[in-house]
Amino acid sequence: MNIHEYQAKSLLKKYGVPVPNGYAALSVDEVVSAAEKLSGPVWVLKAQIHAGGRGKGGGVKVVKSVEAVREEAEKMLGMQLVTHQTGPEGQKVRRLYVEEGADIAQELYLSVLIDRATSRVTFMASTEGGMNIEEVADKTPEKIFNVSIDPATGMQPFHARKIAFGLGLKGNAMKSAMKFMLSLYKAFVDMDASLLEINPLVVTGAEQVIALDAKMDFDDNALFRHDDIEALRDEDEEDARENEAHKHELSYVALDGNIGCMVNGAGLAMSTMDIIKLYGGEPANFLDVGGGATAERVTAAFKLILSDPKVKGVLVNIFGGIMKCDVIAEGVIAAAKEVSLNVPLVVRLEGTNVEKGKEILANSGLPIIAADNLGDAAQKVVDATRKAAQAA
Repeated sequence: MNIHEYQAKSLLKKYGVPVPNGYAALSVDEVVSAAEKLSGPVWVLKAQIHAGGRGKGGGVKVVKSVEAVREEAEKMLGMQLVTHQTGPEGQKVRRLYVEEGADIAQELYLSVLIDRATSRVTFMASTEGGMNIEEVADKTPEKIFNVSIDPATGMQPFHARKIAFGLGLKGNAMKSAMKFMLSLYKAFVDMDASLLEINPLVVTGAEQVIALDAKMDFDDNALFRHDDIEALRDEDEEDARENEAHKHELSYVALDGNIGCMVNGAGLAMSTMDIIKLYGGEPANFLDVGGGATAERVTAAFKLILSDPKVKGVLVNIFGGIMKCDVIAEGVIAAAKEVSLNVPLVVRLEGTNVEKGKEILANSGLPIIAADNLGDAAQKVVDATRKAAQAA
């Protein structure tokens, strides 16, 4: 789960991480009112969307008068902000964050993440902070260094000192940075974050280190421990279909293809997408209905797939273990009838009650294409989808 910059800064502030003063606002008048509460003479207006690269896209503006605050707010609120992470369609700006200007002496980069290779919380840092960190990673990766934290000890002062040295900090700036990093680590672990990125991490003219930006992602599997964080979810910034899937306890990720997939088990879902690609097709989604799904959940999953206008064919691939094939068959039929199915549907069932499931499908009166194995299913759905596309 992602949250906005202003929300991340509010959480970090509770852990003693220094951030500039600021306020979130939903209207032009609220933006102006927020600016009047902050000390000038410089204010920064930041579009709040779940995407990076806002500065390059025109989503960050530095102004030097309250009048300019109003002018920029009128332009930014409601704009469709396009960045390298939003895609060409962009993201609508529904709220702004108004912040005090900072006395920037140096811009650095700092992030905390879970390194899957080492199974440790890892700090990534670079002296090349700012909007072009992706370019640094691509062209001069040697300018980015890592420090991993042993979970048995947690972060210790020597870890923070090593990072500060690597960033070339000295004196008061080093002391400030060490305190900053220790607080950041505690926030990351306590809140079950999966990513915490500060870009830029700023050294001020007074040699203080502050978070000028903050991006936080959280482990969805740990949100049951954090009702306060779950409450920060902004559904306007998330895929509507993924939100619907979340309500039905489905694992769903929208993709760019035209063949919808409904599978039970994450590994089988990945294999299904791979074999569709092997036979020349493109999956439209990852969808795992889980091992113990009910007919109602299967119906919801099927409707979810067909709500994507790009879907021109559907492959249902179920291995019945805990989940019985006849339950899947009943759910598929109920959903197909409810949505007036008008795209090819290929079903491959195997496992518990498979013969009963196949019988239910055969007697449904629906134009369902049966498959004997995964390869056969992939070939049939790719061929049927192509024919349907040509006929259209």
